[in-house]
Amino acid sequence: MQGDDGHVPIDQTSRTGRPITLLSLGHACVDIYQGAVAALVPFFVSERAYTYAAASGIVLAASLLSSVVQPLFGALTDKWAMPWLLPAGTLASGTGVALAGLTGSYALTLALVAVSGIGIAAYHPEAARVARGASRGSHTAMGWFSLGGNLGFAAAPLMVSAVIATGGLHASPLLIVPALAGTALCLAALPRITAPPAAASAAQPGHRAARDDWASFVKLSGAIMCRSIVFVGLSAFISLYVRQRTGGGDAAGAVALFVLYLGGAVGTVAGGRLATRFGRLPVIRWSYALTVPAVAGLVLVPGPMLYPLVALTSAGLYVPFSLHVTLGQDYLPRRMGTASGVTLGLTVSIGGLASPLIGALADATSLHTALAPLIVMPAVGWLLLRRLNEPGLPESAPHQPTSCPTGHRS
Repeated sequence: MQGDDGHVPIDQTSRTGRPITLLSLGHACVDIYQGAVAALVPFFVSERAYTYAAASGIVLAASLLSSVVQPLFGALTDKWAMPWLLPAGTLASGTGVALAGLTGSYALTLALVAVSGIGIAAYHPEAARVARGASRGSHTAMGWFSLGGNLGFAAAPLMVSAVIATGGLHASPLLIVPALAGTALCLAALPRITAPPAAASAAQPGHRAARDDWASFVKLSGAIMCRSIVFVGLSAFISLYVRQRTGGGDAAGAVALFVLYLGGAVGTVAGGRLATRFGRLPVIRWSYALTVPAVAGLVLVPGPMLYPLVALTSAGLYVPFSLHVTLGQDYLPRRMGTASGVTLGLTVSIGGLASPLIGALADATSLHTALAPLIVMPAVGWLLLRRLNEPGLPESAPHQPTSCPTGHRS
């Protein structure tokens, strides 16, 4: 529990720091495989002569399984504690990708990628709950846990390119290395977490969220979907868009994508620190509000100013990232695994499904026109968040900042 100044006591920080560090590093190892499948697509096309439709089918299988199945694993972990899913999911996620380059069969490749997606889905709900227990009420600790995943995702193209460009798809077994490291990190972290993950927040004194608040959780999930549509849409098209708007080449687009991911890494950690001081909901609302003019500027302003606008947009999208997870868990204190699965997985898949619609609109009109609707999405998210309260506070209560992510004040 945090002190009145909103900071975790020193002795508690010492107990929290090492498990969270191990979990964060393990999270990075798992989420490498979130980005690895897409990074393998050019090699599938060049070495196996897959059509773009066949290659996109592989990416779709991985992304849908890794996101849509997460709530199912979350529901299972609501009934039974399954900390073993962390090392098992990590190992499965890496094994599927590592073996995908060895077979010439499209069906078997699809099946192996599906194994990786299921491993990712199995890992995340339980990992989020375990990390919540290990954080002992620290927003900043949860921010570091989320940062690990973001960095792993961003590192995936570099790792895949380094391995496959050198040895071809037959070198894909080398991609198992991060999974082995992540499995070891999970096994090292779990014995250090003394509180049972499923009961970590409910067991804290003063916890008020005695029942599941589905109405608030649905509103929060709707806001996260709006955020996901913006982020996935920009991730898919920002490189090409910046090249068009600046007149630059491939490097100009690559820099914009790097800024989008780098801003996310900074924003995730900043979100935890800001929430400790000002409360989760105020920080989340201001982040969505900031994203509206940032995306508008990105779409409407040409030239070099696009780069700071990309950074501002990235910060607005990523500052609330880890706060979404803890807030969702506190709205569903009896179904924390389900909450984690939805906020980390299912809502993200909505953004992926919206991306082809943006592409179709761009084909029919222009990329500039297709990205314009993204301006509205964070505004819709802000409206959904506007009347939410911290878990455990009545609907008529003022929107008071809290210093603990479990919904009670120190």
